[in-house]
Amino acid sequence: MNSPMLTVNGRSYKSPKQPTVVVCVDGCEPDYLAQAVATGRMPWLKTALAKGVGLVADCVVPSFTNPNNLSIVTGVPPSVHGICGNYLYDVGSNTEVMMNDPKWLRAPTLLAALADTGLSIAVVTAKDKLRALLGHKMKGICFSAEKADQATLGENGISDVLALVGKPLPSVYSADLSEFVFAAGVKLMEKVRPDVMYLSTTDYVQHKHAPGTTGANDFYAMMDGYLAQLEALGCVIALTADHGMNAKVAMDGTPDVIYLQDWFDAWLGTTDAHIVSKARVILPITDPYVVHHGALGSFATVYLPNGVDLPEACARLQAVRGIEVVLTREQAAERFELPADRIGDLVVVSERFTVIGTSAARHDLSALEVPLRSHGGISEQRVPLIINRVLPGLDTTRRFRNFDAFELALNYAQ
Repeated sequence: MNSPMLTVNGRSYKSPKQPTVVVCVDGCEPDYLAQAVATGRMPWLKTALAKGVGLVADCVVPSFTNPNNLSIVTGVPPSVHGICGNYLYDVGSNTEVMMNDPKWLRAPTLLAALADTGLSIAVVTAKDKLRALLGHKMKGICFSAEKADQATLGENGISDVLALVGKPLPSVYSADLSEFVFAAGVKLMEKVRPDVMYLSTTDYVQHKHAPGTTGANDFYAMMDGYLAQLEALGCVIALTADHGMNAKVAMDGTPDVIYLQDWFDAWLGTTDAHIVSKARVILPITDPYVVHHGALGSFATVYLPNGVDLPEACARLQAVRGIEVVLTREQAAERFELPADRIGDLVVVSERFTVIGTSAARHDLSALEVPLRSHGGISEQRVPLIINRVLPGLDTTRRFRNFDAFELALNYAQ
């Protein structure tokens, strides 16, 4: 194709000459791949790394699912696209809400723009919470593994997904949910052959299994097999992640949690007979799927009552064991490229092995079957960025982001 460059959100992209697949592996700490390759469980990836390009990139902080998936498909940080968490406090309506409605999106996606040029586009995501955002204003196929049985031609651009994939509807709390994404991707490439496909998995396995363990290696071996099939079908493949993953436990194996709402209540007090807190702590990791992380992550944003001295609040919090950094709204917006109007007066990030909660009474950790593993902080910012092709002319000394995946796949790998 000799089509003109397509410019979206200030970045320019070439049209694909070969089917192009961008894969976001949820929670894929680079060490997962290293351990699986080292033990012979990922032969395709070992070859891809030898023949292509293997980079380590930075994801968006907060290192959560929604901000990073939207950065990958828009090519820009949350300061541009507006999705700064899975969950936020809507100041206008005084409500705490999920950020899975496209009304929160402030920038067009590359997927929709590519579809508007006449290219065929397919999107398969594990959880349905991402589907509406990823498929916003996009002509083409877009469905979730979670609700694959409900896909219709009108709503999703495809029907009879279970028959196409040849697998039963997977449980949302299983490795099968991600495998369904890969299996669907291969079937779509065989039967429909979209020009561009985006596959996004879930981090159920990564929340439960550390790199190099049997559970993790089994998952990555499964993934490797499907990627090999996509390679055999002639696809350019770009593999990245939305965030990394770390153990978040004390030496006794229990979750190492800073309950930030309790901390602020102890300092600033509450009103209305100790019912309403004066400060409001928001955990952007919050989503409907809390079994594997208990809504505990390493990033929080705090709305403070009038009159609180911000430098004093920062200094007090910075002294708490397990806190990595405390920033004001303006500092956080600049450092992490966030929309300033959608974060609190303070942003608080905990250290690698520590998570942040609201109040101890509000977190049910009874469903945690294994020691807590979670994400959200700077410590989970490093992610893989792998292309199964050589990339002539690429400046490998630049800072790479996970949201460079489409640029590398379309502009360098074709």
